[in-house]
Amino acid sequence: MRFELLFLGKTKEKYLAAGIEDYRKRLSRYAEVEIRTIKEKKWGAREAEEKIKEEEARLLLGHATESTLRVALDPTGRQLNSEEFAELLGNWETQGRRRITFLIGGPLGLADSLRQEADAVLSLSAMTFTHEMARLLLVEQLYRACSIRAGSQYHK
Repeated sequence: MRFELLFLGKTKEKYLAAGIEDYRKRLSRYAEVEIRTIKEKKWGAREAEEKIKEEEARLLLGHATESTLRVALDPTGRQLNSEEFAELLGNWETQGRRRITFLIGGPLGLADSLRQEADAVLSLSAMTFTHEMARLLLVEQLYRACSIRAGSQYHK
């Protein structure tokens, strides 16, 4: 299985970037992982939030590999526990989905159009996190899900 993680802009907080890299390395034991950082456009103070989110959606979807399963991470999405997430990844793999692309928006969140175009919309929690923290949580949960599927002791 191959995971493609698309992030808008660099992870600015060093401790988060270090955590993301740590879990990316751990996850690479189980799956191919590609983290792609998409350059953010600079916006003026007068730009409407919806316009910004639509442009970011275009950037994210435009960088997603073709024939990939696109999963948007959004607070409105389906919440799963770690075992359910592991099972979902396994189901997708059984269905022949070899590449899964996870889409995380910027500070304003995702445009409605992106959520509608995604193959699945998942939520990391009912709580609110910064988009940079969501990156770390995603990579850790991918690692956890893969370790559950492999029978590792990490989850226990």
